[in-house]
Parts: sequence; C-alpha cells; structure tokens
Amino acid sequence: MSVTSRLRTTPFSILDRSRTRQGRERSQALRDTVRFAQAAEALGYHRFWVSEHHSVPGVAGSAPTVLASAVAAATVRIRVGTGGVMLPNHRPLVVAEQFGVLESLFPGRIDMGLGRSVGFTDGIRRALGAEKDAARDFGAQLDELLGWFTGEQDAHPQVHAHPAEGLRLPVFILATGAGADLAARAGLSLVIGDLRGRDEMLRAIDRYRAGFRPSAWSSAPYVVVSGNVAVADTTEEARRLLLPEAWSMAHSRTHGVFPPLAPASEIEAREMTEKERGFYERGLRGQLYGTEDEVAAALDELIERSDADEVLVTTSTYDREALLDSYRRLARAAGLSGGPGPASGSVPTATSPGFAHAGPSAWAGHPQ
Repeated sequence: MSVTSRLRTTPFSILDRSRTRQGRERSQALRDTVRFAQAAEALGYHRFWVSEHHSVPGVAGSAPTVLASAVAAATVRIRVGTGGVMLPNHRPLVVAEQFGVLESLFPGRIDMGLGRSVGFTDGIRRALGAEKDAARDFGAQLDELLGWFTGEQDAHPQVHAHPAEGLRLPVFILATGAGADLAARAGLSLVIGDLRGRDEMLRAIDRYRAGFRPSAWSSAPYVVVSGNVAVADTTEEARRLLLPEAWSMAHSRTHGVFPPLAPASEIEAREMTEKERGFYERGLRGQLYGTEDEVAAALDELIERSDADEVLVTTSTYDREALLDSYRRLARAAGLSGGPGPASGSVPTATSPGFAHAGPSAWAGHPQ
C-alpha cells in the first residue's frame, strides 16, 4: 500500500468520548481512555482530546479538564485537549483558570477546544445553572474567556485569572453553521464535522476561511475535519465496527436516552421499529469505513476537497481491541511516523494493566 503525500503530511488526531459499554463499570471507561491515549501516542497521532457530557448513561466523560490532566500525566509528547468544554455550562473565569493550570503543568501540550452545546434536558440545564438559549451568548462568553488570558477582559475590573493570564495555547471552536463564523471573527481554529454533511461542511469551511481575521491566537485559518473512520481487514468488518454507535444514536432519538454501547452481534439480531431502523440506517450513512486502501483513498479525496489542515477521528465501538486495531490500521494507512503493524508489541492494548505516568513535558512543538 502506498501512502499519498497528502495523507503523509496531514496530522491525524483522536477524540475519545469515554463511551461506556454494557456489562462494564463506568469508571472502567475513564481508565480505558487513559490507556487509549498512551496507545495513540505510540502510534504517532498528533492530539488526543476528551469530551464533556452530563447525565448521559453512555458516556463517562463529564469533567474534561480533569480527564485531560490524567491523560497528559500518562503520556509524554502527544498534544492533549478537550473536544470540547461546553462554554455555556461554565463561567469563563473558571475555564481560563483550569486551562491555565493544565498549560502550566504540561507546557506546550495543551489545546483548548470549546463548544456551544448546553445540557440535553431541562433538568440537566437547571442542574448546570444554564438556560436553554444560553448558546446565544457564546460569542460574549468567548470574548471574556480569551480576555482572561490576555488580561484585557473588562467585565470584572481588578480580577485576574491566575495562572492563565499571559499564557497562550491553541484555541479551537467546535462548530457548524454560525459557529464557523464565530471562529473566523475571533481568529481561532475550526473543528467541523461530521463527514456525513460534506456539502454543508464545505460551504461552512469556505465561509470560515473567507471571513477569518488574524488574531493573537492564530495568524491564519486552520481547519480540522472530524468524523468516524473505521478500518478492518474487510469492508464488512469495518462497517460492523460502526453498528454499536449507530444503534446508540438511534435509541437516543427514539427513547430520549443515550445508552452504553452494545455488541454488534446483539444489534444485528435486534428487532427494530420502523422509526428506530430509519435513525439507525441514517447513522451509518456517509461514514468512512473499509480496508486500509479504501479508507486511504476516501480520506485523500476528503482532504483534497476540504483542504483540511488536520483530521480528527471520533470512532467508538463496543469491542475495544477491534477499535484499537482500527486505529493501528488507520495509522498505517495515513503513514503516521509511529504507526506499527498489528503484530507489534510496542503499543499498549485495551487490557494492559495500569498506566505509565510521565511528568510534565518540555516539548513545545507548534500545534499547527
């Protein structure tokens, strides 16, 4: 298999949502995330991000900055961040302080990824102290947050965010639609997906690039495209990796609860209602899956069409060993420098005991 120059020069990164699995403790999902980050680093991935979800049975990651700290402590050089902290759920001062601590402990390795989502239900929003329309204030919250780092915020005179003030770290906006415009106005990097809405995604990317204003955070537009990518020995095996997540999405759309991942064999045997089947099939459309050659060709085309600077892979599945094998194969298909073959013993497995803690790294490679 030959790797194109476009793939070889494009950074590949991972967002792990700490998905829970049927029959396993929620806490295990968080420990698995830390081990997964070690594997991602060994394979040559550029970043490893964690997410924020509240009162969701299928996701254990509710405190992304805490989890990011554990990931950074267990790795040495891979960039670590959030995909993302949902700013409407938090006071900007507290977010600045948390990232200031992370950047101080792990200098040159921390990314601040921010999103606009609020809690899924009224009950969650009330518990978080957020309103349903809180996302409308995202632009003002973002300005205040960045001002805590520059020392230029004027909403709270004589108040300072220590140790964040004076620090600079990469800032990313997770966005579709209006979020892309906000990222352009603020001069921040853009994370956009998923891979199913390509025409809409491409239009938003064009709008972002056209409206980008250079800032203290980024001198030029930077686009990260995100979505599910599954790689296996055969096309059908790769598709089966996507079934657990597709069913979880279908269940959440029809029952209002996002459940833990179930085995693919159980999902294949399930009797679905017409409504469930419709959401399930839609959840599988447009995903990138296949053999290494098939996925490499599809990714090469996607990067060419979008002119993406980076690819963020968000795949989850029930079988963690199969998931790690998919990421191994993707690393090889993309020509990542650390990507060994499946037989290599240098990459931790999902069942490796413990994790090797590493102290703060002085590595200061430019994030872009």
